[in-house]
Amino acid sequence: MIALRFYRLLPKDHRLRLVQILPPHRQLWLVRRLTRQRSHARPAAAGSLIKARDAGRTLRARVETGTTPAAAWHRNLTAVTAVLDRAGIDYFCLRPTGRLHSAVAVHKRDRDRTLAALRGDAELDGALIRTGELSDRGFRPSRLGRTGVRVFFPVTDPHGSTVLGSGSACEIEFWRTVKGDGGAPDMIVGPRRNEVATVLPAEAEYVQAPPSALSAILPPTDTRPRYRTRAEFAGVAAEDVRFPIDVVYTWVDGSDPDWLERKNASLAAVGQEQINTIATNQSRFISRDELKYSLRSIVSFAPWVRHIFLVTDDQLPPWLNDQDPWLTVIRHTELFGDTGTLPTFNSHAIESRLHRIPDLSEHFVYFNDDMFLGRPVLPTAFFHANGLAKFFQSTAQLEAGPATVFDAPVTAAGKNNREHVQQLFGRRITRKMQHVPYPLQKSVLEEIEEWLPEEVRHTSEHQFRHPRDLSIPSSLQHYWAYLTKRAVPGNIKYTYADLAHPSTPVQLAFLLSRRHCDVFCLNDTDSAAVALDEQAAMMADFLPKYFPFRSPFELPDDVAAERAQFSATELAKQARNGATAVIPHQYTPDAGTLQRY
Repeated sequence: MIALRFYRLLPKDHRLRLVQILPPHRQLWLVRRLTRQRSHARPAAAGSLIKARDAGRTLRARVETGTTPAAAWHRNLTAVTAVLDRAGIDYFCLRPTGRLHSAVAVHKRDRDRTLAALRGDAELDGALIRTGELSDRGFRPSRLGRTGVRVFFPVTDPHGSTVLGSGSACEIEFWRTVKGDGGAPDMIVGPRRNEVATVLPAEAEYVQAPPSALSAILPPTDTRPRYRTRAEFAGVAAEDVRFPIDVVYTWVDGSDPDWLERKNASLAAVGQEQINTIATNQSRFISRDELKYSLRSIVSFAPWVRHIFLVTDDQLPPWLNDQDPWLTVIRHTELFGDTGTLPTFNSHAIESRLHRIPDLSEHFVYFNDDMFLGRPVLPTAFFHANGLAKFFQSTAQLEAGPATVFDAPVTAAGKNNREHVQQLFGRRITRKMQHVPYPLQKSVLEEIEEWLPEEVRHTSEHQFRHPRDLSIPSSLQHYWAYLTKRAVPGNIKYTYADLAHPSTPVQLAFLLSRRHCDVFCLNDTDSAAVALDEQAAMMADFLPKYFPFRSPFELPDDVAAERAQFSATELAKQARNGATAVIPHQYTPDAGTLQRY
């Protein structure tokens, strides 16, 4: 405790000096200790109970290896409504203002019966039941609480670093009756705001509604089980996104010897002197299994995603279950067809072809594999319900002057974007975009290629980043959509960390402790080779603790280890030839979890 107080009193630059006393691979450990972010050194067995921290309180949580906040939402709400049904207590489900907790309304005259039923039902064995006071600010535990009860089954990972607990709880609200004056109907009044109404007629029409009617984070395809509610809560809100949204990733394993051979041969043919050194720096192509954890972030925090597309240069990571129906691997040959030049090592070229992905939805979000969701997010983080996309401008300004070979590739592409926006729309680009997941519209990408065919073609033909490239999904598309009334500026809570920067261990430790960002990016643009092992150790410490629950896209560890002896290119060849065995679905969440397939 004394060490923690001393650390917090230090100026920021002195904190960094303190952290840097240790070797780089131990720096993240030190900051976690100083910020009281602890975890169990030895993994606990699935099904066992271990101590963990939830909202600042210590509790005993059951260990699971694969689950999600949405699964916890279903489990807690289903358990509570089942108890109320068995006890014969009248209730209806609400749509609360929170993202991932559920709510049930019960009349306050049934409060004591409800508490007795909850505490006496064997099906709630292992659940925490807390009384408290409900308000628009949330739930405040209190022994004498008269307005609410919180019920949840605490779940954690084998190391106890992440808890699905009170944030996914089912909260029971006790409503009261207000008698109508002068012949007016009686009304019932809730203790806090919800997404529909806090005052309702006492007379009600009850219906069975799908989970998506009670939470905006759940997909419309999530239709079972159905929950008892009032008709007022069963409709689709005007603000709800109801169109499909896909996710697209681009990924490369730069350590693959087959891929390196292709890269070196192409580089020799093009000539190193024509290319900015940043475009070929090895750190840009390194894979530290970021993709595995980014996919975990989608499964955990964006259950509304319809489908995931993974674009690769005929490569597969050894841990990937490419048989899962929620994911499709797209090879560069499929993406480019008879356009562009292959093999390509130019992300701008690959991004210029994304709209050619078969069966891609009109609205999709483009992720680099170093981008992660940091907490549950709604579809409205990226798109409005009327179809308008959002874009996220940076405060950083785009440099003046025309693009040259001396510019960083991303700067040169931004200058080229500016030139075409000025010519076509008479507007000038002055700001860059934040390096966060990009909301895109397929029709806008198609329109850019229709209006700028030569420029897009040249971009697709450059095997390495080139001074005349366009950066279409990361910049041009957003300004184009904005100026054609299909996108608007948005805001998103994010953190950007450069792996080569000395402050990164501090940033990562506070991300683990607070989990306060919608998205974050762990970027490596130009690291020296000597730092790569140190950065890999830091990432191997951070990512499994932030995203401990396995996704359906991961093979069992023994299968992944066996496949690791093959190159990423060889694994892709095996998959194409049908040599890779079909792996049974490994993701087996609890009953009541979202059923996708």
